[in-house]
Amino acid sequence: MKRTPLEQKLTQLIQPVIEDLGFQLVLASVIGEGATRTVQVLAQDPGTRNLGVEDAATISRSLSALLDVEDPIEGKYRLEVGSPGIDRPLVRPEDFEHYAGYEAKLEIATPLENGQRRFRGVLKGLQDKSVLVETDRGQVELPLSELTKAKLVLTDKLIKAAAQM
Repeated sequence: MKRTPLEQKLTQLIQPVIEDLGFQLVLASVIGEGATRTVQVLAQDPGTRNLGVEDAATISRSLSALLDVEDPIEGKYRLEVGSPGIDRPLVRPEDFEHYAGYEAKLEIATPLENGQRRFRGVLKGLQDKSVLVETDRGQVELPLSELTKAKLVLTDKLIKAAAQM
C-alpha cells in the first residue's frame, strides 16, 4: 500500500514498540495539517483482531514516550490510538486473504486503462501481488503496490461475523 514518507517513517519507528507489547500495528497515518494534525495509530491483538480500551491506553503511553524522544513530526500534533473497528482498513497482504468473501472499497494511485481508480466489490483474495475484487462489472486485479486506500464495507455479513468473534 502506498504511504507518505512520514507515514513510512512512523511505521518503522512505532511498529517494534507495538509488537514488543504483544500487539500488531494495522495502520499509522497522519491526518490534517499544521496544528490540527493527528497521528492515528490502529492496532490489534493478533488473536482477536481487536483492541480494548486498556490496551489502547498502554500503547498510547508507550508511543507518547517514544515520539517525545524521537520527535519525528515537526510542530504540534495529537496522538490517537485505537482499534481498527469492524469496517477496518486493509493494509497487509494477509488482510486481503483473511477477509476474502467480504465487501470492500478500494482506491488505486494510477487509474486502469478505462480511467477507473475507485472500486467496490467482494474480495476474492490475492494473486501474484494483486488483490482480486469481484465488482458489478466483473473481476479486477489491483496491484498491492498501487493501492492507496482499502477498507471493509459495513454489511450484515460482516456484522454477523464480528459478533461471532
